[in-house]
Amino acid sequence: QVHVVESGGGSVQAGESLNLCCTAVGYNISSRCTAWFRQAPGKEREGIAAFSLRGGGSHYVASVKARSSISQDNAKNTVCLRMNGLSPDDTGMYYCAAGSERCYYGDGAVPQLYEYADWGQGTQVTVSS
Repeated sequence: QVHVVESGGGSVQAGESLNLCCTAVGYNISSRCTAWFRQAPGKEREGIAAFSLRGGGSHYVASVKARSSISQDNAKNTVCLRMNGLSPDDTGMYYCAAGSERCYYGDGAVPQLYEYADWGQGTQVTVSS
């Protein structure tokens, strides 16, 4: 069965970093666009980053762009989002999702939930000041 599994969340202090990873199960992660969404307490789920090896490359929304990077580990069938300089505003549940083969986002564009068919259960990130 095709799905994704998140890992790497946890409780950290402001200014620290986390590596949020998404592992594909049942398919080659390089064959589909992978995106991260987060949901802060009391707020809607929002897209923050996306990656496609086959078209579109890496994309980040403005709130995380300057302090984030994406890497891929083919041996582990995993794509990871590293976020530096975390603040309490980054607290929330982080979800990984798999979409179509390619994903193109222009400046200012935000990945949308409906673009992604397969979702993980999420990993909690808590940032203390």
